[in-house]
Amino acid sequence: MMNRFEGPGSREARIRYLDGDFQVTSPGSFVRCAVTGESIPLDELKYWSVARQEPYRDAAVSLAREIDMNPDLRKRK
Repeated sequence: MMNRFEGPGSREARIRYLDGDFQVTSPGSFVRCAVTGESIPLDELKYWSVARQEPYRDAAVSLAREIDMNPDLRKRK
């Protein structure tokens, strides 16, 4: 049985992440989460960092990565 990432269209895409959108620079069906390494189908990709050009599986992973990269965000004001 093949999963949806197998077969001729199962390549990892190369993406340029923009504000509110992304541009596919090399065709594929998925990208890998920069934190977890999980495959994210392009039609389910909703979270990424423009500054770091990284995709994320979900909002929680995106927030955790942002806090890791900017420790001052942990401080309460």
